[in-house]
Parts: sequence; C-alpha cells; structure tokens
Amino acid sequence: MANSRIKVMVVDDSAVVRQVVTGLLAADPEVEVIAAVADPILAISRMKTQWPDVIVLDIEMPRMDGITFLKKIMSERPTPVVICSTLAEAGAKTSIEALAAGAVAIITKPTIGLKQFLVDASDDLLSAVKGAARANVKKLNTAPPLVREKNTADVIMPAADQHAAMIQTTERVVALGTSTGGTQALEVVLTSLPRVCPGIVIVQHMPEKFTAEFARRLNSICKIAVKEAQNGDRVVQGCALVAPGGKHMLLRRNGAYYFVEVMDGPLVNRHRPSVDVLFRSVAKCAGANALGVIMTGMGDDGAAGLLEMHTAGARTVAQDEESCVVYGMPKEAVKRGGVEKTVSLHAIGREIMAQLFTAK
Repeated sequence: MANSRIKVMVVDDSAVVRQVVTGLLAADPEVEVIAAVADPILAISRMKTQWPDVIVLDIEMPRMDGITFLKKIMSERPTPVVICSTLAEAGAKTSIEALAAGAVAIITKPTIGLKQFLVDASDDLLSAVKGAARANVKKLNTAPPLVREKNTADVIMPAADQHAAMIQTTERVVALGTSTGGTQALEVVLTSLPRVCPGIVIVQHMPEKFTAEFARRLNSICKIAVKEAQNGDRVVQGCALVAPGGKHMLLRRNGAYYFVEVMDGPLVNRHRPSVDVLFRSVAKCAGANALGVIMTGMGDDGAAGLLEMHTAGARTVAQDEESCVVYGMPKEAVKRGGVEKTVSLHAIGREIMAQLFTAK
C-alpha cells in the first residue's frame, strides 16, 4: 500500500511552510512526503536518490529561484509541479510564466496569516497534489476545486428552451473550455489562428487576478487579439475574450450581435468561471451558429454544457486523450454524448477556422 502512495517533495525556504505543508499532506493516507527542503539545490541533491511524483514548489528562494528550477526539471525529467507561493496581483506575471513553463496548478498564499491560511486551504492543496499526480506533463509543450456542494449551471441561468425562436444571425462564435494543462494548450491553439477568425470566448480555470496577465501574454504572441473580458465586450472576429478569474462569463445577444456578460455568482462544478455556465449561455444565444471545444482538464466541468450546445445544433469538438495533460473533462463530455468529433490539440485551430465557413 505504501508504494502506491503519491510521493511528494516540498521545496520552500520557509521553515513554517515546510512544516505545515508536510503535516497537511502527510495526514492523507494517499500521500507520502519524501522530503521537505529549503531550496532547489538541496532538492536536486535529494532527487538523485529518490524522485518524487509531485513537487510542491515556492518561487522566491535563495541560490536558485523556483522558475529556473521548474524549467530545469521540465527539460530534464518532466514532473508534475504545484506552485505554492506568494503570488498576489503584482506576481501574476511570474505565475503565468510558471504555468507556461509546465506547472500544473497554483496555490496562492498570503504574506500574513500564512500558517492559518495553509490549514484552511488544505483541501485545495490536497486536491492540487492528487490532480497533479494524474497529470501527464510529458504532453506539455487551476485553481484546484474546492470541496463544496457541486452546483450546476442552473444556479446561474436556466437551460435553453429548445422550442423558443431565435433571432437569425450569420455571426459565428467559438466557445473553448479547459482546465489543467489548458494554459499551454490554449497557447498552441490561439497562436495557430490567423488574424481573421471567428470570435472566441474562453473559460480557463485560473485564480482571480491571474487571467489579465495570462490574456496579455497570449495577446503578445498571437496574431489575433486576446484580452481579459469585461462586462459588455463585443464578441468579434479576430478577438478572443478570456473569462476573468473569480467571475462567470456568459454569452449574450443584442439583435444579431454577441457580447459577454461578466458576473458574480455561486461556484458551478466547484469553479468560477465555469465552462458549463459559458457553454449553456452559448447554447441559448448562438445555437447552431456556435462551435464548442472542450480541452484538457480535471473533473467534468463543461460536459453538461457541451451536450446542451450539441442539442441546440452547435458543432462540438473534444481534445483527444493522446494530446491531453489530463483527459478528464473531454472524457466526461464524450461519455455523455455531447461530442461529435475528437481531434488532437494541433487540429483544434483548423476546426475553429472551419467554423468561419460552416453553413447553418
């Protein structure tokens, strides 16, 4: 039984963090903390004798910073890494760099009240570590779920009335939903698109304050425009809108045009933003003029919404298992019957462009 436990290494220069995180993880029978060290140099030394299944990593440390260590690990022997660091709004750029370098999840910790915070966030930390252990980081080129009642999209908006009349429009829209591994996957997809492409709306499970920097980074490397969505933003060709962390994003219609509503609300499928919420709104507002794409991620958020889109006449696509970091969300969507086509990550861009010319 002991050999089947998830072997975790904690790398943090704070003795308090090492002590508390080790205690929280070791209390779970599925987890074994094999080492807790103060910096990456010590970690490298320990890893020569025993390699962890998951690394819990700080960023600001002496001798070698966490980002440099992360890049070294991912280039030499890809290993799931959970970033646990003081990443307030000012550090969002660093966190995005960590995700781009291959980190699976981020746990933010405050500068004060640290010990109590770590105790309060133990469910998040354990969920992140267990999810990371299932991730296939070799396929890399959220915030973890909270343990609460699992709401459906009903708490945000009712399901579409399939018999209700819809104003006709020729405008196409693409809705993308993703979680673990999605930051890298979205980069692959969005950088493949030309300047003229359908309007895109995106939910990526990500902590509050990080999505703006994530969108800015994508905008700097893509031909299309990418921005964090604001309430009332128009959905137009050549632009992708990313739902803000901590907010739900819904597609709305004004005559023949689409715009987004950004709003507060309960967690749905333990997430905010939720893919199910976005997909349901797309089913209601765009129907057959939409393409829904569900990509790599843990859990089942988006599976129900994609089925609603499929029922409303939309084209629906899932990322295949081979190219997913975690084949959770796409697998559940396929299982429920909402996916009409499964493609590799590198083929999703072609599916998006096909949507521009699809006659309905």
